[in-house]
Amino acid sequence: MSVAVDLYYDPYDPGIDADPYPVWKRMRDESPVYYNDRYDFWALSRYDDVNQALLDSQTFSSARGIVVEMIDTTPSDHDEPMPRPMMIMMDPPRHDRLRKLVSRAFTPRRVGQLEPRTRELCAQMLDPHVGGGTFDYIEECGAKLPGMIIGALMGVPEEDQNELRIWIDDSMRYDPEHVDPRTRDAFAKIEEYLQALVAERRTQPRDDMISDLLEVSVELDDGTTSKLTHEEIMGFTQLLLIAGNETTSRLIGWTGLLLSRYPDQRSLLLDDPGLVPNAVEEILRFEAPSPIQGRMTRRDVTIHGTTIPAFSRVALLNGSADRDERHFDDPDRFDVRRHIDRHLAFGYGVHFCIGAALARLEGRVVLEETLARFPNWSVDEERVELVRTSTVRGPAHLPMHP
Repeated sequence: MSVAVDLYYDPYDPGIDADPYPVWKRMRDESPVYYNDRYDFWALSRYDDVNQALLDSQTFSSARGIVVEMIDTTPSDHDEPMPRPMMIMMDPPRHDRLRKLVSRAFTPRRVGQLEPRTRELCAQMLDPHVGGGTFDYIEECGAKLPGMIIGALMGVPEEDQNELRIWIDDSMRYDPEHVDPRTRDAFAKIEEYLQALVAERRTQPRDDMISDLLEVSVELDDGTTSKLTHEEIMGFTQLLLIAGNETTSRLIGWTGLLLSRYPDQRSLLLDDPGLVPNAVEEILRFEAPSPIQGRMTRRDVTIHGTTIPAFSRVALLNGSADRDERHFDDPDRFDVRRHIDRHLAFGYGVHFCIGAALARLEGRVVLEETLARFPNWSVDEERVELVRTSTVRGPAHLPMHP
């Protein structure tokens, strides 16, 4: 397939990242198997291609990492073991055992118990701004809430949840030029705190997820029983803290921005609150908080007549896929009543986001509580700032006027 010479996609370019949809559309139409020779990665942009790649973990591997620029493509049949196991960077069958164990602790019941705490925190964060002036919706709510809810899920005492949230926020600071010392310090503090919390739960279990993680076991194919190792527990809690916090913060940010841009859709939600859960799905489809999933090919694979060699970096553009007119009618229209069979904001296949139910709960409750207090907000778009990473996209600051 020929490639238009002026077609260029670069996830690190802030100009493209501010509005990638025109470039992604051209990629879908003109170069659905795109190659960036500057950074040496391939990209798939159509819904069916991204969906199939997410399902095919034998070809599109996560074991070398899921951030495109960090994937080691050295040809080898063996992968270096990670210092701390994280199932998001594993392939089956190793992945399957860990996911099965974690799923038994990270249950719908456990997630559902967090709704009262989520509403309580929303009230604390939003009530001071009722009848007031412009405030930063991310700083006051979107950046705070997810980390505190994850802390509650794990059993972090309420008096520690905000401090843990601050460490999580500092750990996600991104500057391509240098490492912020607060980032390094935050990771060390999170590690120390979690080590102490897990050790405490070993001797004093409670009704929380870490206590459940310490107890769950599964029967393996050979008839033996397996439990999570200490490092596996630490890996999962770190993954949940960092990945779950950042992506849900972006979901909350997109919620505030999109419903300011589309007040007609906000009016529909005010008239019919039953539409809120579907609105969350449409927000996820329309502006994926994590629009790029990195993979490495295990073998040569030919798609649309173009062969991606084995041991290549591949960007699976689920953010583009969810705007593909081959799958969604009028995909650039934001419609809270849209029927969505399946979007790819949470991925698909073996690595479907294990925290999807938690993100949906937080997205729904925050939207309900925001609508209850601010039915007619607006956003100063000239002051909106987006986060700058190659994997997460969304507002970092959102000046909202109630």
